[in-house]
Amino acid sequence: MLKKKFQRKTPEQFPDYSGLLEKQYNHQVTQSHIHNDNAQFNALKHLQTLLDHTVASVNYDRQSFAHKLLSSPPEKCQSLYLFGDVGRGKSMLMALFYDACPIEQKRRVHFNIFMLEVHAFNHEWRQKNNTDSISALAKKIRASALLLCLDEFYVTDIADAMILERLFRKLFELGLLVVITSNRHPDDLYQGGLQREQFLNFTKLLQTESKIIELVAKEDYRLMHLHALEATYYFPLDAHAGEFVEKSYNEFTNFAARQAGELQVLGRKVVLSSVHGDIALTSFDELCVKPLASADYTEIAREFSTLIMAEIPKLSSAKRNEAKRFMTLIDALYEHKVKLICTAEVPAQELYTEGDGAFEFRRTVSRLIEMQSEGYLQSKHIGHS
Repeated sequence: MLKKKFQRKTPEQFPDYSGLLEKQYNHQVTQSHIHNDNAQFNALKHLQTLLDHTVASVNYDRQSFAHKLLSSPPEKCQSLYLFGDVGRGKSMLMALFYDACPIEQKRRVHFNIFMLEVHAFNHEWRQKNNTDSISALAKKIRASALLLCLDEFYVTDIADAMILERLFRKLFELGLLVVITSNRHPDDLYQGGLQREQFLNFTKLLQTESKIIELVAKEDYRLMHLHALEATYYFPLDAHAGEFVEKSYNEFTNFAARQAGELQVLGRKVVLSSVHGDIALTSFDELCVKPLASADYTEIAREFSTLIMAEIPKLSSAKRNEAKRFMTLIDALYEHKVKLICTAEVPAQELYTEGDGAFEFRRTVSRLIEMQSEGYLQSKHIGHS
């Protein structure tokens, strides 16, 4: 597997990656972080095969204690496209693979963030150059990574559809290895979109360059996590409120490390405390004290299926602006069927009872209560895919 480049070898220098993902998966099950699922396990085997092929092209640098990937992947090393219904564990499996992969030249990014970067690069390149921006972007991506993991892949925009085929054809030509998760089979991407016949070239490319794997797990594990929490609206803001937020984040992200995220909305940056796939951790101050607008909340609602929000205070007319933003946020979350897990100072019915705007706030209270119901929790997120 690994190149026998040095005479002195130790287990620490040359770890055994065969069966590693299975071991890590079983460890997660033992720790009760996840439930054992045969469908997930079968999908994991394909990721393990990809890991084995990738490791076979690694050189180990004894002096820097780092794994350096060769200029191109093994000849028969296909990319992988994993699709299935929401809440089935696709992002979790990708995270296991990504964390286990020993190379330095790798990146994992949510697809929406990736496309924002693509459009930003194209805009900046065209301002300064007359040459092809797509070729330049492909070379830039390949210069920093040989493995690219794209989470929550979808296509709804005609501009994205036109770019993707050209960009990914060049990336594959340059030897980039790609792992993708999506809710849809490639054939079902961009259904009903404008000029879809041109997009079919991209779906054919994906299926030629990637192994298409369907994750057919029966359970929606996110719904199970919601049930495990017993409540999605926690009050008051006592010593256990922070523990509730921590537990919620761990449940939904499989104990992922905290990593701040940002969205680009109409040229503005919306910063969130932590983002993992389509799970976001934030606070009332972060979303409602800052001067955000309806467009920001709509993009958040489209982007994230679950929002964990900490420390909603009791409101009054002195905080009417914050209350109006909170109302707009809840409207956006409700319309897009986002699951809201939050901590608050008081019950929903007591959040805003007196002062200018209290009457209009009644609708927000009604929606907050409905968003805790079984029917709402079982509803499908209305996002990009």
